[in-house]
Amino acid sequence: MTPPADLVAALTALLGDARLCLQALPDSDLSLWLIDPANMARAFSPAETQRLLEAPPYWAFCWASGLALARWIVAHPEHVAGRQVLDFGSGSGIAGLAAARAGAARVVCCDLDPLALAACRANAQANAVQIETLDDFSASTERFDLILAADVLYDRANLPLLDLLQARAERILLADSRVRDLAHPGFTRIAMLQACTLPDLAELDEFRRVALYRG
Repeated sequence: MTPPADLVAALTALLGDARLCLQALPDSDLSLWLIDPANMARAFSPAETQRLLEAPPYWAFCWASGLALARWIVAHPEHVAGRQVLDFGSGSGIAGLAAARAGAARVVCCDLDPLALAACRANAQANAVQIETLDDFSASTERFDLILAADVLYDRANLPLLDLLQARAERILLADSRVRDLAHPGFTRIAMLQACTLPDLAELDEFRRVALYRG
């Protein structure tokens, strides 16, 4: 299968020798277009580092929290089956793809980055599932049965997002590797999961432990 030309062009603009590969995810029947692990094994030049900091290609990685949430969904399909699901801050779309595979009636992947939405569509095609995309959550008034969110609390300033999400869905599933004890009255931790980011960024073990909250 040929990698999507727009994603390849975006990635090579950041890292000239970068390649996108369709990679099977461990303990999953899903595959994603991700940056070739070999591209992460070399040192980056100062110019490359600056470009990566200015426009990080989040969509080209499968982050630990998203992978953990996707595996949990596949293991517990009753939480998504037949439901209208939004994958908020979707990145590669891994959580939304898992929901679609687990029998969601409809899946909408939402991200501000147009390249992330392009990656979601390409990954959905690669996995033969149907999704829709949304670029501006605040511009929509639609309610959902379930909102999925992974790694959206990397900045504590994002905590008000939780109230916004709760106002738009009957149920939230939130996965985060950086927030162990979420001090929010509307959320309960229901599981501690284990996963790593792909390609492997050699993250500390603490960032491979993912807390799953239900709101």
